[in-house]
Amino acid sequence: MKKVKIDANLIPQKKLNTGDKIPVLGLGTFGSDTYSNDQVAQAVKFAVESGYLHIDCASVYGNEKEIGQVISELISEGTVKREDLFITSKVWNNMHGEGDVIASCKQTLSDLQLDYLNLYLVHWPFPNYHAPGCDVTSRNPDSKPYNHHDYMIVWKQMEKLVEMGLVRNIGTSNMTIPKMKLLLKDAKIKPAVNEMEIHPHFQQSELYNYLVDNGIMPIGFSPIGSPGRPERDKTANDTVDIEDSVIVEIAERLNVHPALVCIKWAVQRGHVVIPFSVKQNKIISNLEAIIQDPILQTEMDEMSEIDKNCRLIKGQVFLWESANSWEDLWDLNGEIVE
Repeated sequence: MKKVKIDANLIPQKKLNTGDKIPVLGLGTFGSDTYSNDQVAQAVKFAVESGYLHIDCASVYGNEKEIGQVISELISEGTVKREDLFITSKVWNNMHGEGDVIASCKQTLSDLQLDYLNLYLVHWPFPNYHAPGCDVTSRNPDSKPYNHHDYMIVWKQMEKLVEMGLVRNIGTSNMTIPKMKLLLKDAKIKPAVNEMEIHPHFQQSELYNYLVDNGIMPIGFSPIGSPGRPERDKTANDTVDIEDSVIVEIAERLNVHPALVCIKWAVQRGHVVIPFSVKQNKIISNLEAIIQDPILQTEMDEMSEIDKNCRLIKGQVFLWESANSWEDLWDLNGEIVE
């Protein structure tokens, strides 16, 4: 396709509780179920060349070495300056032990060929490991429910990474209000963000508002309803955001794909969004969506009414043996399930 370069200055940024700024649109890089590491890395290359400054990575995605090589080349050739990029990574569940978080971060920095990360997240709030591609009914006998003492071992290492200068901001992912309340009570450094599933059919308003009220920025993954999510995460009751009549009507008015309405909605609602794609036209259109043709306030009001409370990334593979269902991961009654 014809090369398009969007002025990065046109991309809005949000201020974190540390004072740092994060671009409202980032490129997700979780594509390991469908795409090769090199395909994802080339998507990062194209995205940065097109005006993206925010890249969301994770050690468990298995592609940080390839992404790091691309980022190094982009910086060395002068396409982008390191200080203009916002790079995120995450510590995986099998690296929650004493000393492991720091070791994992150092490995990520080595793989990404960086001196520091802009943001480092605890990927999931428990150390539960699952074999790649395992069935949703599988239970690892070593898996266990959330334990706050153990989580604070992780969080204290996250805080040390900030003190060491290896990480500028730290945050959480896949948290709940009960878990976050415990963390806020005991943390020396408050999380700057919580990365979580957010899309029009799963707006998470209670958690969202709690985070905002406490100065924590929500970052939304699966922003269009994750049509490419692993088969293990699909159930019969799942809904499809981009087929919702309200979203389709807005898309028709704007003459865009319904997926872009979901991206616009996220940014106009006020949070950061990290859609994934390796397709160049989609990478560009997502970027254009946030700087062109906003959704009308009346349409935003309509979209606020289409929440189906439909969680798509349920996390079944992280359940412990005595758990009843994936709902036990999410503290739905306001208490942590043990």
